[in-house]
Amino acid sequence: MTGTSRFPVTLVSSLRPLLSFAWRLIVTLTVCRAALVAWQWQRVIDADMLGNVFLQGLRFDLVLLGLMLAVPVLCFPVLASNRLLVPAWRTLLRIWLPLALGAILFLECSTASFVNQFDSRPNILFLEYLNHPKEVGATLWAAYRLPIVIAVVLVGTFTWVNARQLSRLVSPIRATGILPALLVTPVLLLLCLGMIRSTLDHRPVNPSTVALSTDPLVNDLALSSAYTVLYAAYETRHEADGGFQYAVMDDRRIVDEVRAAMMLDPSAFSSSAYPTLHRQSPPDPNQPPRNLVIIVEESLGAEFVGSLGGLDLTPNIDALADDGIWFENLYATGTRSARGLEAVVSGFTPTPAQSVVKLPKSQRNFFTLGQLLADAGYDTSFIYGGESQFDNMRRFFMNNGFQKVIDESDYDDPVFTGSWGVSDEDLFTRAHQVFSEPHEKPFFSLVFTSSNHSPFEFPDGRVELYDEQKETVNNAVKYADYALGKFIQDARESNYWNDTVFLIVADHNSRVYGSAVIPVERFHIPGVIVGGSISPRTFRPVASQIDLGPTLLSLIGYSGEHPMIGRDLTRPQMQATIGRAIMQFNGTQAYMEGDQVEVLQKDLPTGHFLYRDGRLVPNDHPDPALTTRAQAHAAWSSMAYDRALYRLRAAGD
Repeated sequence: MTGTSRFPVTLVSSLRPLLSFAWRLIVTLTVCRAALVAWQWQRVIDADMLGNVFLQGLRFDLVLLGLMLAVPVLCFPVLASNRLLVPAWRTLLRIWLPLALGAILFLECSTASFVNQFDSRPNILFLEYLNHPKEVGATLWAAYRLPIVIAVVLVGTFTWVNARQLSRLVSPIRATGILPALLVTPVLLLLCLGMIRSTLDHRPVNPSTVALSTDPLVNDLALSSAYTVLYAAYETRHEADGGFQYAVMDDRRIVDEVRAAMMLDPSAFSSSAYPTLHRQSPPDPNQPPRNLVIIVEESLGAEFVGSLGGLDLTPNIDALADDGIWFENLYATGTRSARGLEAVVSGFTPTPAQSVVKLPKSQRNFFTLGQLLADAGYDTSFIYGGESQFDNMRRFFMNNGFQKVIDESDYDDPVFTGSWGVSDEDLFTRAHQVFSEPHEKPFFSLVFTSSNHSPFEFPDGRVELYDEQKETVNNAVKYADYALGKFIQDARESNYWNDTVFLIVADHNSRVYGSAVIPVERFHIPGVIVGGSISPRTFRPVASQIDLGPTLLSLIGYSGEHPMIGRDLTRPQMQATIGRAIMQFNGTQAYMEGDQVEVLQKDLPTGHFLYRDGRLVPNDHPDPALTTRAQAHAAWSSMAYDRALYRLRAAGD
């Protein structure tokens, strides 16, 4: 037989084990998923997720298949093409393929016990337990001896059977030759990449893609345990245990400093297990609950807002300064959308790690206003014009109290669609429709805009351009303000205006830069609270995004417990304070009280500055107590995240 005629035979022979592995993986995971669905049948039916669990399950099984095949595919052109190296190719297939199948089945077998304990598929906690094999092994053996024996026998038998059957397919493999291998490898790599991405959208699929119900476990059923463990390992790259420590401080001192800065009566604190959990009561306890709408404006710094001394680009926001509670000195906690959402929706202070919107330990039972108000009987929703899986938003919100997500896929015939989704006009039109619907319960909605984001795309003919070139940040700001103004006008004429409190606030500035150790001026953002029940006034002390949550709860008449450490700025004594703000800039954190700024950097002494005329200047007379407060707040964020302290009281606590 000639080399040319042998070419298809040797190629098919080399790839046949991969095809056999593929159908075995899909069948194994489908059977295991069906067993889990049968076990959790009522929850799946209650969530109306039966079809989605299996359809999305197949999708994510293909993601896992792409990941598993990537290893042999990358080795294929080297090992399978050469007569001298083809034995190594056979050995790789004999070891990798059955062991991968065995590991996948092992994780599926461990899922039921993990669900019983944590009500989720194996996740970051599974990996953490691997750090304590002796203690965990002894516990598992004592509590689950029979299931462990059964699982070991089942997985061992399964792996052995697959190893024998795959070995028969591996034995006939012969070298393909370098040219056929080089021709086929790009196709195989593209196939693997396509399965792993599983979409032509801007971002690949992730667990947020299947967060389609308010039951996190049911959402998890559409994944596989091998995938959730691998994704947890991927997420830990961004975690750094909640961030490094700027200074060593005793836990009790951290809690005492944070509590004192909240300016509450000590009797308000209601839990020893959750140190900042406290009771908040509205000024008027007889007030019926009001709706709450939080509008987060993308990338809107004070430099664009005329009322804050910036360019005259936001006439509609400026007009609201006289109609509501206007914050003159409000500061963002970070430089990314996820950080702003973290602060506004959760009231959580920033850490040196990524925002908790993305981190694994905060993907369930982490405090949000959505969780709090859902428990209080509100309808809760997140309305966005782009892809809600961006920055893991859908997963974080749906797992932590938000009952509904509306994103780009839910808009019919939008006026305009750009790189970041539908226009702000489309977003607000949809939001207005949702709010105008009859509601048996009060509602809370988070509305997140996106038009003011590079590449600054928006519909023609809406605003008089500030810059000659259309796609600039200044023009996009004008359009974002125009769309917001239209919504506010519609809301004023609606049936929900008088019963709703609206917060309009930026997530962060459009660009945070500067030669200073931390560019404080770039964290200054607009914020205003309006609504039929809001009396106009200006709040002039320094304020932070973390103060907005407690302030809003008072305005909507909420009474109950929460762990937010921000201050309720409606309290009369707050106007007499100098206020405080916390800002995270890469690995640097600033704590500002009035014009004094403490700057924390890893492995460096705390810096002491004054913020004067938009610049940081050295403070020759620093306040040691302020330094301690700054260090305590930075330490609190990491401690609260790492130890799951930032949550509501659970049943039985």
